[in-house]
Amino acid sequence: MPPRTALPVPLPFKTLAPTISHRSQAMAAAASGFPTPMTPPYPAISKDVELRRAMTAAARSGAYELGAGDVVFEDESMVVVNKPSGIYCETLLKTLSDKAPPPSGNGTSEDNALHLANRLDRDTSGLMVITKSNKVAAKLVKAFTDHKVKKSYIALCIGHAPKWKKLTISSGHGRSKFGAWRVYSKSDVGRTLPGGSMVKDMMTCFEVLSINGQKNNPGDDLDVTVESKADESGFGKDEILIRAWPQSGRTHQIRLHCQYLGIPIRGDVKYGGVIEWKGIEFDFHALHAENLAFDHPVSGLPLCFRSPLPLWAKE
Repeated sequence: MPPRTALPVPLPFKTLAPTISHRSQAMAAAASGFPTPMTPPYPAISKDVELRRAMTAAARSGAYELGAGDVVFEDESMVVVNKPSGIYCETLLKTLSDKAPPPSGNGTSEDNALHLANRLDRDTSGLMVITKSNKVAAKLVKAFTDHKVKKSYIALCIGHAPKWKKLTISSGHGRSKFGAWRVYSKSDVGRTLPGGSMVKDMMTCFEVLSINGQKNNPGDDLDVTVESKADESGFGKDEILIRAWPQSGRTHQIRLHCQYLGIPIRGDVKYGGVIEWKGIEFDFHALHAENLAFDHPVSGLPLCFRSPLPLWAKE
């Protein structure tokens, strides 16, 4: 295996036209003394796309019913389900309550309330854990918060074919002045942002699974430390299937790091992804939570769950 190489330089990526130029925001941030985002703001088209997708998801969620095939695991403490894309997380709570209310036992109804132990974005599909009591919920939420739950995701990206096979990227993460989640430099971690929050650390490990349908692509193992802006000048048209292991639990983490690396996720309009590809317009981003591993919150036994892959990942 070739040696890992430090690479503190930006990599190319393409975005749709931003609502406010990246350069203008960077100058404003520098003048204010606040940290400068390393990735651009949301593109202008994203507002209309997000509104349309939200309306569609609301309709889908209202009509959604949990099927037997959606339940990956269930016992008296929790349920592990495979959430489809375009469905809100809260919908799963309602369908489970309607379908099979948790047993009352000797406790109160509050003791037996359903809780989301983890969340997925509206358009992200894959594994979610729903607990059946407050006590179990507290244990599992703490496990997720303490990073004791191992997670992996699959994503289909459109961009320049990476020269690397495996990569670990470290950066900052936070909300910009305009409310958008952005990548910040690693050295800005701990600094205060305009809204009063702080830049937090963010780390993701990636592996390239295939490029344009071809597996076993050669490449180096790289470490990327974000200290400069991503290059917005290029746009690649390669299809890259990747696996991602988030080492921190930041909002939109994988989506943001894919944007910075020049391989935005297909359909992820917020973060530079194409909405139309090969003549097809997509109403979701191609990101799937495929694997969860953690200790059972009651028995302590190790558990590992794998979700069936969506069609786009199999192709």
